[in-house]
Amino acid sequence: MTKIVLIGANHAGTASANTILDNYPDNELVIFDRNSNISYLGCGTALWIGRQIDSPDGLFYSSKEKMEAKGAKVNMEADVKGIDFAAKIVHAADIDGNDISEHYDKLIIATGSLPITPNIPGIDLENVQYVKLYQDAQKAQACMNEAAIKNVAVIGAGYIGVELAEAMRRRGRNAKLFEFVDTCLANYYDPWFSHDMDRVLDDNGIELHYGQKVLELKGDGRVESIVTDKGEFPADLVMLAIGFRPNTALGKNDLELFANGAYKVDLKQQTSVPDVYAIGDCATVYDNARQATNYIALATNAVRSGVVAAHNACGTPIESVGVQGSNGISIYGYNMVSTGMSVAAAQKAGFDPLYSDFEDLQKPAFIKENHPVKIRIVYDKASRRILGAQMASYEDISMGIHMFSLAIEEKVTIDKLKLLDIFFLPHFNQPYNYITMAALIAE
Repeated sequence: MTKIVLIGANHAGTASANTILDNYPDNELVIFDRNSNISYLGCGTALWIGRQIDSPDGLFYSSKEKMEAKGAKVNMEADVKGIDFAAKIVHAADIDGNDISEHYDKLIIATGSLPITPNIPGIDLENVQYVKLYQDAQKAQACMNEAAIKNVAVIGAGYIGVELAEAMRRRGRNAKLFEFVDTCLANYYDPWFSHDMDRVLDDNGIELHYGQKVLELKGDGRVESIVTDKGEFPADLVMLAIGFRPNTALGKNDLELFANGAYKVDLKQQTSVPDVYAIGDCATVYDNARQATNYIALATNAVRSGVVAAHNACGTPIESVGVQGSNGISIYGYNMVSTGMSVAAAQKAGFDPLYSDFEDLQKPAFIKENHPVKIRIVYDKASRRILGAQMASYEDISMGIHMFSLAIEEKVTIDKLKLLDIFFLPHFNQPYNYITMAALIAE
């Protein structure tokens, strides 16, 4: 029997715990988590706030009771104070302050990430909040029930910020989206795509305050306005969506770290210390597009890393195949998906990228229910290896990005796609499919 201690029951931790409990029931599993709930799908927060779903109940897919029913010992609302890596002991305190010490044979750290806190005056005012935990979502919902809250400022136009702006607007508030750069979703898409989403947001009444640096939040106890280098704007509620940083306080002095402070792991999720694994947002990934270790905080990456670590901790050696950072967003019905690198990201990573753009209707023109689709395939000039892809449409084109994810993983060239066997049926696509056409016209 192997005794495994798991710190953190987030997405990565839950995936790891279920893998251990379902496949290795003879092992002992002890879980610590400082929260009062397990497995909250934060990606559904904006849907709940915007009343696109009726309740948050479906946003949980596990619980303490489910874990215990499978045989785990679960310590909720427990604070891990430290880890003695030499003696293999985790030191914690329970909700009542009682000390707990657990010896381990294998340790899996899934401490996740923490919201980035801007260093600006007024950040501690009432009604200034982050959106990560279930409790944050509850607080935001409570604010939406206050008639006095009319102006909502969202700082950060990444995925979470854009989704929150839509949710607030759907609730009838004046939604203002603030971003330091001149477009939304800049970490995932080139301007040919992100400017389309900017138009979608603007057309639906969201105020876009791009190219602005937030300097201060003002108010008398409670936030009343947001001050940028371009002016002052009323704000009864401020949502902070600037980004996240890896939560690595527990092992930062003992485990090797990546440039941004994440635990550096190998393809087995093993850290620099034997028998210690790190998973999810606190750990690195292997980026197949860049062919290098990287930090990409996505729930899908977290889940896969949890599965890999669990098997290895239980004695089954498997390795991650790496990630491409595949992602997607749907705002007011406009769908955008991407994987790998944008042109800008590829240039920053030291590649000499080329790209092929194509735009057409999803289906033949005689089909009534039809929308335009746009695609960009990014590839390396020298090797012609596909580095990334982006697609957008009011059609659901989301599944197509998975093919490009696999193409990046397998180092497929742009030329390989030119005569790829893609079926045709008017209900779905055109004889000259947009993926085929983008490949055919590539330089």
